[in-house]
Parts: sequence; C-alpha cells; structure tokens
Amino acid sequence: MYIFGYGSLLWYTDFDYVEAVPGVVSDYVRRFWQLSPDHRGTPDSPGRVVSLVKQKGGKTWGMAYKIPDEAIESTLAYLNYRERAGYKREQVSGNANSTDENEIVNTILMCRGNSGSNLEYALRLADCQRRLAPHHRDEHLFEIETRLLKACEKARVEDEILRQLDYKLNYLIEKIQHKVGSYAST
Repeated sequence: MYIFGYGSLLWYTDFDYVEAVPGVVSDYVRRFWQLSPDHRGTPDSPGRVVSLVKQKGGKTWGMAYKIPDEAIESTLAYLNYRERAGYKREQVSGNANSTDENEIVNTILMCRGNSGSNLEYALRLADCQRRLAPHHRDEHLFEIETRLLKACEKARVEDEILRQLDYKLNYLIEKIQHKVGSYAST
C-alpha cells in the first residue's frame, strides 16, 4: 500500500516506509481550503492547510510512500489521528468558507498551532514543490507564496522560516546589514 503525500508529508514523514516515489494524481488540484484548528491554527483561529479538490484535467504532484505490510495497520491508525481535522483515506475534502486568495493569505499570516506557524507550513510546501518537482508548476501554491512574501515584506514579519528558506526580503537583508555594521563598529 502507498500513502500519497501532497502537504506536510513532503517534509515531515514520521512513519515507516520502504520506498518514496514521486508522482502525480490526475483530476485533482491542491488548494488551501482546509481549516486547521490544531496543527497550524487553533479552534478559535483555524489556519489553512492544503486539501485535494476534484478538478477535471488538474494535476497534483506529491510523493507516494510504500508502507511495509507489517506497518500498514499502525500507519493508518497514526495518520487517522495526525490528519484528523480533514483526513479521508480516499480524498481530503473540506471548504474553509472562503476561497478568496487574499483571505487565505491573511489567515496564513496570523495563525499558529501546535505544529508551528501557518506561514512555515505554506512556505515549506512551496519550497518542497520547487526543489523536488521543478517541472510541475502549482499555480495556486506559488500565487499564495508570492502574496505571502509581499505581505511579509509590507508588515516586516519576523518568522524564522523566512531565514531558514533563505528568502531575500529587503527588510531582512537590511536587518542583517545593520547587525554586521554594528559588530564592525565595536
């Protein structure tokens, strides 16, 4: 049995598998329409994570993880718990009331849950997609990333993920140059 990962399973695979195979699921697209009241938000302020949405002709790139036979039952039990806010074995479904990209970006910027900031989730996903499947362009994902980075620049957002993924935002570069300058003058 294979588990198809298209979100955080691309960088946080914490179950046993014997093989990871890149692949594409046809007639589905990845969208930030799933609410996350636990991992990337709270019940009062749910974040946004991706889900698969049926769309004729759509394609979603991801990674298929082959689960060893002896671990299938425990892996499914674990994933049922981990993905409890919107997980279905065949299809993840859900709508976060609004599919407006500006609202999605605003939600991602302000939410944080048990697994970290919603910004980290969105930017790690875009980074994985770019590094692992540069041949597969996910327009929705990269549009959200672009809008997030513009909003971070405007609001001068401080989140460690921006440095970890080496985003070259002007205010971060200025901050580093200021630190280097103050070290040089002492």
